[in-house]
Amino acid sequence: MQYWSQTKINAFQKTLLTWYDQEKRDLPWRHDHDPYHIWVSEIMLQQTQVQTVIPYYQRFMAVFPTVAALAAAPEAELLKAWAGLGYYSRVRNMQKAAQQLIEDYQGIWPQTANELQKLAGIGPYTAGAIASIAFGQPEPAVDGNAFRVFARLFEIDADIAKPQTRQIFYDLIKEVISVERPGDFNQAIMDLGSSYMTAKNPDSAHSPVREFDQAYLDGRELDYPVKTKKPRPLPVDYFALLVKTPKGYLFEQRPNRGMLAELWTVPLIKWDELTAEPETKLLPELVALTAQQFAANTGIQLTPALIGGKPVSHTFTHQKWQITLLYVELAQVPDLSYFPGRVVMPADFAELALPKVQLKIWQRYQQLRQQ
Repeated sequence: MQYWSQTKINAFQKTLLTWYDQEKRDLPWRHDHDPYHIWVSEIMLQQTQVQTVIPYYQRFMAVFPTVAALAAAPEAELLKAWAGLGYYSRVRNMQKAAQQLIEDYQGIWPQTANELQKLAGIGPYTAGAIASIAFGQPEPAVDGNAFRVFARLFEIDADIAKPQTRQIFYDLIKEVISVERPGDFNQAIMDLGSSYMTAKNPDSAHSPVREFDQAYLDGRELDYPVKTKKPRPLPVDYFALLVKTPKGYLFEQRPNRGMLAELWTVPLIKWDELTAEPETKLLPELVALTAQQFAANTGIQLTPALIGGKPVSHTFTHQKWQITLLYVELAQVPDLSYFPGRVVMPADFAELALPKVQLKIWQRYQQLRQQ
């Protein structure tokens, strides 16, 4: 890796920002420099594509237009507004941070990256984005796009999967970032990384910064960034119980800790909780064990049947769920005294905070019913 002269840094800044002024994406959170808007968008954009985020952002802002509104929101309303985005700890931390802002900062945003990181859920990248875009601080915002862009510009061989590597990039970008326009600089890097300098099939030949892209000039751009592969998500098998009653389907609210905490799904039964050796059991045996466990936990007697079809697949960061659908229709609503949920009509599903995996389950169920 070679560091640039100040002359080259100045030329890079001018080239990058001229391109950004002409070609920047028109995104709703870029219409002003409100730190609340920037913060919400950056949290939503973690693990989620821009085009997916835009309608969520617009709906979220309509419901929670201010930090105070977010701080005071009932959790059920909060989770409902976030439903479908996943990684629900993000929005819970957002509310905690909003409450910190109101209670500890009297509603006034801190302006430095270090102070911003004292707020729940705000890490170095988000703090850098807010500090630079909202407050004009020359603070790098080091995310996946920045890793990729600067690894190629400078041919940085450090493994970005290692936490200590972030400091290498931070120190480098700190030398290169525009002091006059740090927010635009960081957003230009974001746009560059999502257009000409993508992870796969980059168009570096037409990139506005191709003359600065050492990896491209050396014909090695796909070698960067260097990143060791993550272990594959652990496969976990579930049954989903579609229990239809005359007044709707059984939905349960998940516990307040663990995956999908406090969200609503149809009852989900993990195979390895049915027997110590689920791989040695045939499906009919596992279905029978599911009915026994459900009855033991809830007092509700069922005789479920396999719906058939391919299992629903949903991947989390560390787990890959494979969900087999079971169906049973009851003549009357059962006693729900020991069931952690309620009966819900399909027309009322929108009232619940449903995770994406539940939406997949319902979609597959609807498809199979039509066959």
